[in-house]
Formats: sequence, structure tokens, C-alpha cells
Amino acid sequence: MPKLIYLDNGSTSFPKPEEVYSFMDSFYRHYGVNPGRSGYELCIESGDILEQTRKLLSDFFGGTDPNRLVFGLNSTDGLNQAIFGLLKPGDHAITTNLDHNSVLRPLYHLHLDGVELEYVPFDSKGFVDPDDFERRFKKNTKLVAMNHGSNVIGTVQPIAEIGARCKKHGIPFLIDASQTAGMVPIDMAKQNVDVVAFTGHKSLMGPMGIGGLCVGEGIEIRQTRAGGTGVRSAQKTHLEEYPYRLEYGTPNLLGIAGLNAGLKWVKAKGLEAIHAREMKLTRKLRDGLKKIEGVTLYCQDDLANHISVLLFNVDGLDPANTGTMLDVNHDIACRTGLHCAPLVHEQLGTAEIHGAVRFGIGPFNTEEEIDKAIQAVAEIAEGQRKKKR
Repeated sequence: MPKLIYLDNGSTSFPKPEEVYSFMDSFYRHYGVNPGRSGYELCIESGDILEQTRKLLSDFFGGTDPNRLVFGLNSTDGLNQAIFGLLKPGDHAITTNLDHNSVLRPLYHLHLDGVELEYVPFDSKGFVDPDDFERRFKKNTKLVAMNHGSNVIGTVQPIAEIGARCKKHGIPFLIDASQTAGMVPIDMAKQNVDVVAFTGHKSLMGPMGIGGLCVGEGIEIRQTRAGGTGVRSAQKTHLEEYPYRLEYGTPNLLGIAGLNAGLKWVKAKGLEAIHAREMKLTRKLRDGLKKIEGVTLYCQDDLANHISVLLFNVDGLDPANTGTMLDVNHDIACRTGLHCAPLVHEQLGTAEIHGAVRFGIGPFNTEEEIDKAIQAVAEIAEGQRKKKR
């Protein structure tokens, strides 16, 4: 049976490092109890991994207080907490046409309840203009929320410049780092970021079901849920201090353990080294696809300030059909459609053809796999041309 070529790392990284699998198994077998709920040794040991991971991630994002690193289900969960906890009717918020539904939908629901909402478009290369944000600032602007790296076209946005403009006007700046955390350096202080939403299962090389927020000093997100924290149980209201302010009930300790191992693997290999290797393969893939007659690439001319996702279509083919052919005939896994980011496709003009095909390269892909992917797309495009003759 042919080996699967996995090019859907933009959805989730696969496979994970062996260290992640082995640590999750051994940790859960020996320390899989509820952390921080009692004083016996096993409970203390399980709590240690939670706090260790909290500090590792806080340091990784340039946070100043590990207690402001809060765990949740994923970046969508964190974004919902931040967006609903920072905005109220009458406020004004700004996002972009590049954003994922994890930002767009919470904002739109708030818009229906009276929050003013604006969308910043991107240019022909796939980047937003920092000045375009400042031109839209109002007295009631209370949040700029946007992705750091596009999950569709792969462009990494100039967040330091956007954040500087937000800081000048006292506007909280929230970034969705789903695609960039573990791939592109993030330093909250240097890049003027107030809140980072992250997920563990992509370039941080952890499992699904774990993510959260890193919240900067001075940012107070209203708690929109309530429940047990294992601390001051007699108090009738939910605790206000971080991390309890935004953490509820039993944490996903197994996910936290896997994220701990994944982050340590990334740091050991080197963030820049991993990204450089992935971008080398992305350039090879881009260059190969550009030579194929009947293939259209989107915002891939210059791969500076990009992550390793690449968007294309085969002329005349519905992207879902292209994806099926890649899967069934060539054992290549990819993502097709609108990628939960409809405004990107509306601006690109691909929404009317049901989106596009996305290849996402990860740390375990090889040059041989890239060659096979290029050849597979060439064969599909050739087959399409023959039908037109």
C-alpha cells in the first residue's frame, strides 16, 4: 500500500514527534489525576506539569506573568473568550478580510447585538496595510482582532506595526496565532501585542483539544463563564485573578502534557531552523506548480513573510474534485474549499468556484514527497487539458 503524503499541516500537524506520543502515554499512566485539587503527592506532581507548561508557553510568547497564560480547548475557544470578554454593545472593533471564522463569527454575533465592525482588506500580495487600521480608529474602538498568519494564503502580517498604532491609541490588540505559534517568533512586548490566542495541535506539535490565551499586563478580559477552580471554593462568584479568571473546571491535563513535549521538541530543533526547512520545501512546491499549464496560484509570487501553506486551483476543476483526485489517485492528503475563511476567497474571487486547494507543509515532509505532489498536480492538469481538446 502506498504511503500517504500528508500535506494538510495547515489543519493539524501530523505525525507528531515521537517524544510527544511517548510522553503523553507515560505521563497519563503515572500522573493522570486532577491537578491542584488536593495535597497528596500524585496530585502535586500532576499540577507541576500544568504550571511548568504555563511558564514555558508564557516565556515562549514573551509574556511577563505566567499566571496570565490560560489554558482552554484551542485558539477558537480562546478567541471567543477574549472577544466576548473585551467588547460590549456600542463598541467599535476592527478585523480583516484574511481572518478565520474563529474571529469573524464571534465578532459578527456581537455586531448583531450592537458592536460596530469593520474589515480591512489585503493587497494583491496578501498583506494588510497598518495605516489602514489607524485610519479606521474611532473614539469607541475597543479592539483590533486579526490573524498573524493566514491559514489560506500563508502571508504573515506586520503585527508589530499594527500593534504600535493600537498602543498609541490605547486600543487592545488581539492576534490569532493558530498558524504561527511554533512556526514564527512571537514576542508580545516587541510586537506590541496585548493578547495571543494559540492552539496546540498545529506547529506547537501537541495534540488536539488544548490551546488558550496569553494575556498581557493591563488587559482585563471579563469572565463569561463560571465554575470550579479548586481554589477558594466557598466564594460564590468566580475568581477574578488570572489564571482562574479564564479557566474553568478540570483542565485537559493530557493535552497539556502533550503540548509540553511538543513545545520542548520545537525549542530543541529550533524555531527558525524548522521554519527555514519548511519554507525551502514550500518554494520548491511553488516553483514546480508555477510551471504547470492550467494551474493558478494565489498570493504566492513572493514567499517572504510567509508560512508554509500554498493555495492553488487547477483551471476548470472544482477544488473538491482536485482534492479527491489527489487523495484517491495519488495518496495525497490536502484541504479544499473555503478553509473557514470566506472573506479571503471573496476578495480573491475564488468563492464562486467553491474555494481552492491548499497544501500545508510540516516538519516531517520530504523533498521526495514534494516532487510527487508536483507530478500529481501536473497529471491532473494534463487530464483536464485533454478533456478540453
